[in-house]
Amino acid sequence: MSGGDIAITKRCGCTEISIFILALLFGTACSICSKVMMDMHGIGMTGEVEAFSKPIFQTFGMFVGMTLGVGMHWFVLFFRVPFPGYNHSSRSSNGKEHPTESTRLVSKGENSDSKNSGEIPLSMYFYLAIPSVFDLAATALCMLGLRYLDVSVYQLLRGSGVVFVALLKDKFLGDRLYQFQWFGVVLNVMSVVMVGMTAILASSTETHGNVDQGDVIWGICLVLTGAFVQALQYVFEEKVMSMDIPAPPLLLIGMEGVWGSILCLLVVYPLAYMIPGDDHGSYEHFGNTMAMISNTKSIQIMFGVYFVAIFGYNLFAVLVTFLLNSIWHAILDNFRPITIWLADMFIFYFINEAFGEAWTKHSWLQLAGMAVLLYGTSIYNAPHPGSIWLQGEWYSFGLDFGKEYEKIEEHVRDSELDAEWEAKQSQFKVRTNSSFIGSRQPFLSASHLSPVRTATEASNVV
Repeated sequence: MSGGDIAITKRCGCTEISIFILALLFGTACSICSKVMMDMHGIGMTGEVEAFSKPIFQTFGMFVGMTLGVGMHWFVLFFRVPFPGYNHSSRSSNGKEHPTESTRLVSKGENSDSKNSGEIPLSMYFYLAIPSVFDLAATALCMLGLRYLDVSVYQLLRGSGVVFVALLKDKFLGDRLYQFQWFGVVLNVMSVVMVGMTAILASSTETHGNVDQGDVIWGICLVLTGAFVQALQYVFEEKVMSMDIPAPPLLLIGMEGVWGSILCLLVVYPLAYMIPGDDHGSYEHFGNTMAMISNTKSIQIMFGVYFVAIFGYNLFAVLVTFLLNSIWHAILDNFRPITIWLADMFIFYFINEAFGEAWTKHSWLQLAGMAVLLYGTSIYNAPHPGSIWLQGEWYSFGLDFGKEYEKIEEHVRDSELDAEWEAKQSQFKVRTNSSFIGSRQPFLSASHLSPVRTATEASNVV
């Protein structure tokens, strides 16, 4: 396979851009709500005011929200609602709808007939437990790391996911990268180092209050580990939505939510209850969490906003993977710090200093890291619109990847011609089912003609 085939041949149209922007907006709201809830206080089960620092409950709430995808999946199928990943126009030759669910699904591959040849097997519903395990582990790790970091630093560290996704796609999906793409990956690594230094330097000031430098380093390690596990999830989701019998996006989201909720209730929460901690003797006490939500109106409102935001983000982020690929999903995570940082400073200076983030002397390094991150992402994402091409210019550091860009453009042209030919073949298949099939078709044998027409033509000859 030539380098970067999947990532390069897909272009962003109006639909893809709209989905990407919606994922960005919901993701920004999700991260801010998560951090705000971490800083809120409520009345616990003993009647005392406590901090609502509940990373496991936020993870559980995320999975519960994702279960809505199962209901949306069947709603889309039953009422034939237009939605990415579903094709309600598939009909059999006699004009009736195929009874199988797969006839309503749109496959992403080139041979849609083979991919829609059977129903979604029951094993697929269990197979989708795998990404929920990845999602659970990654979310828990990142939530734990967020307790020690500013939300913008946390999100920028998660930008390292594009590095892990690129490596995993190269290793497991066979999508080998071009040299300019690896250069973009190196710049992403540099930006992660710069942002990590920002968090370490800021830990010595009053920005983090009673959080010491060791806790900040621990938080960075947790978030980076979570980013790697998240990359496993992204690559797996891309694979499962492009198999011979693909999982449609809504079913993927919904079943991840179902399995994730089950794992939280049967595994995570029992462990959190048995592990010693500051939450009434446990690491996280589920009963105390429910009491705080029941007794505190502000937490109820904020969790409601978080519930909607986290479902919206997961919905549109999976659609980004479906319509484009897992690299774009990782790139989405790299764009989120821009809106998060701006929103965080807006909250600090115009709404409430307790929940926002102020500009500090170390923010310049964070800003430089963000610039390197966006620069590296733009280089990696060439030759899409808005990307940066390195062809010997002053900003190319003496590098010239012109031959690779030419190879990519040739590949794109070939793909467009293939798509055009497949569209013509589909039109031809539709025509062969029309009432005009008859002796005028030179390559159609007499055995394919209807008995009535064959007999009539024979009598005319006699």
